[in-house]
Amino acid sequence: MRIITVLVFALAFSLSYGQQLQLLDKQTHEPIPGVTIYNKAQSTSVITDFDGEASLRHFSDTDVLFFKHMLYETMRITKAEVVKAQGVVYLQPLVEGLDEVLISASKFEQSKKDIPHKIISLSAKEIQLANPQTSADLLEGVGSVYIQKSQMGGGSPMIRGFSANRLLITIDGVRMNNAIFRSGNLQNVISINPFAIERTEVSLGAGSVVYGSDAVGGVMGFYTKRPQLSYANQTTFHANTTVRYATANKEKTGHLDFNFGLKKWGFLTSVSYNDYDDLRMGSHGPDEYLRPEYVVSDPMGNDQTVTNSNPKVQVPTAYNQINLMQKVRFEPKDNLSFDLGLHFTKTSDYPRYDRLIRYKSGNLRSAEWYYGPQKWFMGSLQLTKLGSRSNLYDKIQTTVAYQNFNESRYDRDYQSVIKNIREETVDAFSFNADFEKLISPKTELFYGAEYVYNKVSSVGAEVNIVDNTNHATVSRYPDGSNWQTAAAYVNLKFKPHQRFILQSGLRYNYISTYADFTQNNTYLNLPFNEAKINSDAVTGSFGVSWIPNKTIQWKLNGSTAFRAPNIDDVGKVFDSEPGAVVVPNNNLKPEYAYNAELGLSLNFNNIVLVDLATYYTYLDHALVRRDYNLNGQTEIMYDGELSQVQAIQNASSANIYGVEAGIQLNFSKHLKVTSQYNFIGGKEDDNGTDVPVRHIAPQFGNTHLVWDKDKFLIDAYANYNGELSYYQLAPSETSKEYMYALDANGNPYAPSWYTLNLRAKYAIMPSLSVTAGLENITDQRYKTYSSGIASAGRNLIMSLKYTL
Repeated sequence: MRIITVLVFALAFSLSYGQQLQLLDKQTHEPIPGVTIYNKAQSTSVITDFDGEASLRHFSDTDVLFFKHMLYETMRITKAEVVKAQGVVYLQPLVEGLDEVLISASKFEQSKKDIPHKIISLSAKEIQLANPQTSADLLEGVGSVYIQKSQMGGGSPMIRGFSANRLLITIDGVRMNNAIFRSGNLQNVISINPFAIERTEVSLGAGSVVYGSDAVGGVMGFYTKRPQLSYANQTTFHANTTVRYATANKEKTGHLDFNFGLKKWGFLTSVSYNDYDDLRMGSHGPDEYLRPEYVVSDPMGNDQTVTNSNPKVQVPTAYNQINLMQKVRFEPKDNLSFDLGLHFTKTSDYPRYDRLIRYKSGNLRSAEWYYGPQKWFMGSLQLTKLGSRSNLYDKIQTTVAYQNFNESRYDRDYQSVIKNIREETVDAFSFNADFEKLISPKTELFYGAEYVYNKVSSVGAEVNIVDNTNHATVSRYPDGSNWQTAAAYVNLKFKPHQRFILQSGLRYNYISTYADFTQNNTYLNLPFNEAKINSDAVTGSFGVSWIPNKTIQWKLNGSTAFRAPNIDDVGKVFDSEPGAVVVPNNNLKPEYAYNAELGLSLNFNNIVLVDLATYYTYLDHALVRRDYNLNGQTEIMYDGELSQVQAIQNASSANIYGVEAGIQLNFSKHLKVTSQYNFIGGKEDDNGTDVPVRHIAPQFGNTHLVWDKDKFLIDAYANYNGELSYYQLAPSETSKEYMYALDANGNPYAPSWYTLNLRAKYAIMPSLSVTAGLENITDQRYKTYSSGIASAGRNLIMSLKYTL
C-alpha cells in the first residue's frame, strides 16, 4: 500500500510539472513575462505572468508548444519535454542579427532581415550596462549617433549629417518634435528618462513615409516599459530601485519603479531624480577649453569677474531633474489592450555654458545666460488589437496624445541691470491610426493616417533687476501661432521568397502654418502682419532585401523625405550669434531629401559578423539661415545691440555621403569584440560656394572587448574621434573661437581625441546587482564637435540596483 501511495504521489508530482511552466532568460535566469505560448494549430494560447509562469492545463499532452516574444528567439517544445525539464524552460535572447525583431520600420513587429535599411537597437539589458546619465548619453552608445552638447543639461543628436529638427524623436510611437523645434542644437531628448526605457531603436536615414515631416536624417524611437499583468486571479507586486553616483559631476541619482499586476489590469509607476554639480573636464588637452574665470553677481546687478580656483571645473553647469511616469494597462480579452501613459519631466534652471564663455572687449560678455525649467508632459492612450478577422486589417493600433512643452531663456549682459526673458509654451495634440493586413502568405500591407496640431504661446520681457520693473518686448515666436499637419500613408511588403523581400511605400502630407505678428510688429516693423503657409508633400520609398545564403544579406533602399517649415522657421526672433538677429520670413516651403543606401551584412557561422553600409543624400530647397533685410535695412537694434538681420530661407542645397562599418568577433560564448566606425562627408551651397555642412560630424567610432559569463560582465572599450581642421569647419562654426581649440595659425579647429574606458556588472544575487564604470581613464580633455562644454574627465560611476 505504501508503494502504491508513493507511485501515485510521484505521478501527481510529474503531472503538476506538465501543467505549470516557468520561462527564464537563458543568460540571466530571470523570469520572462509576456511570452505567448500557443500550439501548432493556434487553437489554444496563454501568456506568461510577471514571474514568467503559465498554466498548460488547456493544452493536450500531444501538443507541440511554441514560445514567442519579440526579444527572444522563437522556440518549440513538446509538452512531454516540459515535464522532463521539470517545468522550467529557458529562452535565448535575440542578438543583433537577421532574426532580431524591430518595431520602428512600420510601427508593427518585423524581422530585421525584412527591413531594407539600417536600424540599430538597444535593449533594456544593454541600457542598464551602459548606465547613461541622460537619454542623450544613451544614444551616444548606439555607435552611429554623434552627440553635441552646449551645456551639461543637453545633448543634441547628429545622424548622417543631420541634426535638430531634421531628426525625428518618438516616444511609444508619438512624435515629440513640435512647432518650435529649431535648426540649431536641441536638448529635448534629455526629457526622456533612461530608467523608463525598455528598448531604443534608431532608424538611420529617411523615414518620412511612416513618420512624416522632420524624419530626414533618421528616427529615434524610444519605447518605455509597459505594466505587466498577473494573468491569474491574484495580485503580483514587483519593484526596482537604483542609486548611482558619478565623480566627474558629483552626480547623485535615485530611481524607483513598482508594478502591480492583476489578471486584466497592470499599473506601473516610475520616479527618478538626478542632481548634478559642475562638470570637471580632463587634465590632458587644449588649454583653450579651461575655465580660468567666471562672473559672480548679487541681486542688485553688481557683477564681478573672479578667478576659478580649479580651471578644469566648468562653472556654472550644475542642474537637477525629476522624471515621473505612470502607466496603466487593461486587457479585457486576449489580443486586445488599452495602454495609458503619463509622463512628466522638469529640470531646474540650467546654465547655457557656451554663452557664458564668450568674451567682448576683453571681458566676459554675459553675467547670466540660463534656461528656465524645461518641462514636458505627455499623456497618451493607445488601443492595440491583434488577430482581428476584419477584411480591412489583422492588427490595429490607434494612439491619441497630448503634450505640453515649457521652455524659457534668461540672459543679462555683464554689468547690465536689464535681464531679457523669453518664455514659450507649446500644446501639441496628435492622433495616429496604424493598420497591418496580411493580404496573402507573400504580401503584407501596412497603412495609416495621422493628424497633428500645435499651438504656440510666447512672451518677451525686459526686467530691471534693481527696481524689479519690467516691460514687454519682442517675443521669440509670434504668440498664438499654430502649426498642423494631416497625412495618410501606405507601405507594401512583398515576399516572393524567404530570401527576397521587397518593400515600397507612399505618403501624402498636408501642412498648414499660421502666425500673427501684430504684437511683435510694435518692435520689428515687419512688412507683413501675418503669415499663412499651406503646403503639401509626397514622399516615397522602395527597398530590396536579398539573402542569397546564410552568410550574405544585401540591402538596397531609395527614399525621399521632407521637412515642412514650422513656427521656428517662419516666425522666430532671436540672437543667432553675437551681432546677428534672426527675423521672421513668410515665404517658405518644405525642403526635400533624396536618399539612397546600400548595405551588406556577412555572417560567418555566428563567429564573424560584418555590417557595412554606404549612403548618399541630396537635400534640396534647404532651409538655412542667411543674411536678410527688413524694409531695406540690413541691421537693426535688438536687445540693445546693433545686429545684422538674418532669416531662415530656402536658399541652399547639400550633398551628404558616408560609410558605416561594423564588425563583431565571437571568440567564444563568453568573449567577443565589437567595433563600429563612421565616416561622413558633404558640402552645401552658400551663395554659389561649396562649404562644409554644419552638422557633419568628424570620423568617429568605438571598439569593445566584452566578457560575459554567469553573474559577471566586463566591457573594456575605446571611443575615438577624428580631427576637423579650420578649413573643414562650416562657416557658422569658424566664427565661434570661444568654443574651439586654436591651431598653429590661431584659427579654431576641432582636435582628434580618444578615451579608454572600463565598466562591469556583477549580479551579487538574483535581486541585487552592482554596475561600475571608469570612463576616460587617461583623463583626456576633449570636446565633441560643435560642443560648447568639454566632456567629463576621469569619471568613476557606481550604481546599485535592487529588485523586490
